[in-house]
Amino acid sequence: MPAARTVLITGGAGGIGRAIGAAFAQGGDSVVLADLDGAEEAAKPLGGRGIRLDITDETAISAALDEVGPVDVLVNNAGLLSVHGRLLDLPGADLLRILSTNVHGTFLMTQLVARRMVERGEPGVVVNLSSIGGRQPTPGMGGYESSKAAVDALTRWAAIELAEHGIRVNAVAPGPVATPMLAAAMPPGSPAHDAWVARIPDGRMAAVEDVAAAVVFLASPAAAHITGTSLPVDGGQLLT
Repeated sequence: MPAARTVLITGGAGGIGRAIGAAFAQGGDSVVLADLDGAEEAAKPLGGRGIRLDITDETAISAALDEVGPVDVLVNNAGLLSVHGRLLDLPGADLLRILSTNVHGTFLMTQLVARRMVERGEPGVVVNLSSIGGRQPTPGMGGYESSKAAVDALTRWAAIELAEHGIRVNAVAPGPVATPMLAAAMPPGSPAHDAWVARIPDGRMAAVEDVAAAVVFLASPAAAHITGTSLPVDGGQLLT
């Protein structure tokens, strides 16, 4: 049996974060969920730990990493999805909020965790949560999609610079995922839901377990020669 790894998952209290945590826990890893709220409650069923963390606060990240100890796998899942607007309407302050969380927060987490990996002289893995929206635009979602295009670029940047330290960096890029939050905004059977599903050749939105499986794979030894990629989990939507 391989040794248990410590896996730190940001945005761990949400539907996708919990599913990722469950998948790693089932594989025998030690899971730490981090979020602004609800991380401890989400971690209990997994036998893991929950910590409160604002990924845009560098001081808070450093303190959290001191508390958690050595991290073997970082999953940058936290992101702001709820702020949308068309190009002519989106307030500039809202775009900065999106970029602060989705890009700057992902950068800070990657930088601070990777520094500690390098200092320990041990290999590690980073998996970012991106989106196919970074490659396929949807009207009204350009701020979020621009941030995810930046996450893809950040993934490649980190991968090429950290490879010499034995740290692999990849991303998972889902299409729409059937989370409770999405179901509330776009209930199954609604015109908006049906219109989006019609764009997916596979005929359904991704389940949270689909996303989790891709994250676990990219963090596993089976993906040992994969770095700098962004793996779509979209049922073929990018083909349309």
